[in-house]
Amino acid sequence: MKICVIGLGYIGLPTACMFADHGNYVIGVDKNPAVIEALSRGEVIIEENGLPELVKKVVSEGKLVAKSEPEEADVFIISVPTPITEDKHSDMKYVEAATEGLLPYVKKGDLVILESTSPVGTVDTLMVPILEKSGMKAGVDFYVGHSPERVIPGQILNELVNNNRIAGGLTPECARKISDLYKCFVKGEIYETDARTAELCKLSENTFRDINIAFANELAKICERLNINVWEVIRLCNKHPRVNIHQPGPGVGGHCIAVDPWFIVEKEPTLANMIHLARTTNDSMPTHVADRIASILEGVEDPKVTILGVTYKPDVDDMRESPLIHLEEILRNRGVRVAAYDPFVIGKPGITNDLEEAAKDSDLLLLGVHHHQFKTLDFEALGKLMRRKNFFDTRNFVDMEPAMNAGFSCTLLGKN
Repeated sequence: MKICVIGLGYIGLPTACMFADHGNYVIGVDKNPAVIEALSRGEVIIEENGLPELVKKVVSEGKLVAKSEPEEADVFIISVPTPITEDKHSDMKYVEAATEGLLPYVKKGDLVILESTSPVGTVDTLMVPILEKSGMKAGVDFYVGHSPERVIPGQILNELVNNNRIAGGLTPECARKISDLYKCFVKGEIYETDARTAELCKLSENTFRDINIAFANELAKICERLNINVWEVIRLCNKHPRVNIHQPGPGVGGHCIAVDPWFIVEKEPTLANMIHLARTTNDSMPTHVADRIASILEGVEDPKVTILGVTYKPDVDDMRESPLIHLEEILRNRGVRVAAYDPFVIGKPGITNDLEEAAKDSDLLLLGVHHHQFKTLDFEALGKLMRRKNFFDTRNFVDMEPAMNAGFSCTLLGKN
């Protein structure tokens, strides 16, 4: 079977590779010349466990070919970004453009699948009218639907195969076609439903997590006021057989949890009250952390803060919607000098891979992301480089005793 995957990012490229590695001929399409050039050499420009080896294999075997434009195929999979605007509305220009771009190539019997996370109704109210400009009838002459991914960076290849999946079709026959396609590599269960249900399921899964994280973050703020350790509260609460409180932190990042709830709010703003409040709560955390930093450094002239980790989650290079980037912006706007250190982010302006350089003359080390390298920081050595010895852990990740033994004043998010 010939499959054309449009969009070769964190989801599109692994998906293309998976289909290619399971007996299909895949055309990978992307507008970024750097992506096409790298893929043509059997290389990748994103970091993901096992992906470089798989890309090299399927490209060298001629099963995955990189192109800048689509071509005729049996299946078209759209996996392009769906960002939000400044006013928290979905920007569907990439999905719209990708769908328009298929018109010269879609023929009778083809299957068109949207993998991009999108607001409810994207398939039937945006994509179908565009595709029907071909003169064919969706669900009759060709098949169309939505099959959202359920993966996390660092485990994408494993979870593409082993996680359960939803096949949402415009019609039951469309759903069956989608299900049959993914069965070539998916070992988890594939559940068939309609496209709108599939769209809302994807949004709801991430919104569930966002709401629970918002509760943990709100609890952290309350504990700071009441002089209680939120981490101890959560640890003990989670001993209850029916309680599983999430972990607080400096905010919520990533393209999914930080974005998807807004798609629900956009569709039903008068009903999605809890969802909206959770988003607002989580978006407030970088400012809350900045306020605590201001308290720690009160009276310090020309303060400098060193942020340890700028990605949205540990041990990956993904900075999409990272709350640490927002925190850095807030601090700079307040006149604070900021040095950002991250061992996973290579070649990005303003982010160093030299910890000693970042810590030099600093007044505060802030643990923003719990990368494994930060578990055993050398506080003795870092303290000698710093102007003032302050340490602020927003993740309850580091053993404070070595820091205190080295003369650091330590602060923990969620504890006064």
